[in-house]
Amino acid sequence: MTTLYIDRKNVRLDLDAEALVFYENGERIGTVPLGPLQRIVIRGGVTVDTSLLGKLGANGIGVILISGRKAEPTLFMPRAHNDAARRLAQYRAACDPQQTLAIARKIVAAKLAVQRTYLQSKVESRLDCRYELTRVIKAISGMLGQIDDKHSLAELRGLEGAAANMYFIAYAALAPESLGFHGRNRRPPKDPLNATLSLAYTMLHAEATLAAHAAGLDPCIGFLHAPAFGRESLASDLIEALRADVDAWAMALFNRQELRAESFSSTADGCFLGKAGREKFYRAWDPLAENLRKKMEHQARDLLRLIAADGTENDSANEE
Repeated sequence: MTTLYIDRKNVRLDLDAEALVFYENGERIGTVPLGPLQRIVIRGGVTVDTSLLGKLGANGIGVILISGRKAEPTLFMPRAHNDAARRLAQYRAACDPQQTLAIARKIVAAKLAVQRTYLQSKVESRLDCRYELTRVIKAISGMLGQIDDKHSLAELRGLEGAAANMYFIAYAALAPESLGFHGRNRRPPKDPLNATLSLAYTMLHAEATLAAHAAGLDPCIGFLHAPAFGRESLASDLIEALRADVDAWAMALFNRQELRAESFSSTADGCFLGKAGREKFYRAWDPLAENLRKKMEHQARDLLRLIAADGTENDSANEE
């Protein structure tokens, strides 16, 4: 076990030597050893002792708090990586317009390539929407060929946005009609598939923030995503090439009926996954997340090589 999910009310967490202890209504109900844990995801009415947070941070265990129906995340980071040279190199690269643009081009190219690959994987099995898939695949291929012609971040972001719009036209064609998915919407999501994507993207962004922090990078200093108040822009960069993996996973959950429309409730505030549905979500999410974490670790190492101060690989960038 590397990730512990807690989604209950009236639970208190405490520390007993090298183990988490769970109390419910004053009664001790279980323990989990700290040793195997890398992160804890908490949702619901859970009370956490401050000494426990300190112990988790010292052990390199991050905490992701998910609060409210909109699943807003708050992160408690473990101790930062001790090589400040990595962050200095990142800041220098972010202040260099040409280096920033070069890195942003790689991010967009990777995102469009995996989107195209996912859609291509459906052409033979989904004859009912082959025309739409083929049309969008052709459009995204053309946009891939235009990336190096974009000489500003604004132009590059415009291309990425246009590709995303095309991609979700094809994605909507793949979605079961019963879900009422007609394109990406959020804040709030209006249908079960969008609600699932929003929660999954929230989890992925939190994981990317932890990954950047663990690699000794500043999660707030991005390249395709400019630094902005209250946003982990580098985390946003890291997840772009992984979104299609999440999209495929979410679609498969509904196709296999692991999640169904009745697992969600819709109000004027949006469409939200209920507690029983969240249990299924987390159970399915963890195997995918483990694979995505490995990809983010590779991305962080690749970025460290790109931003090495003199164009050569820094010894610290080669640490595993």
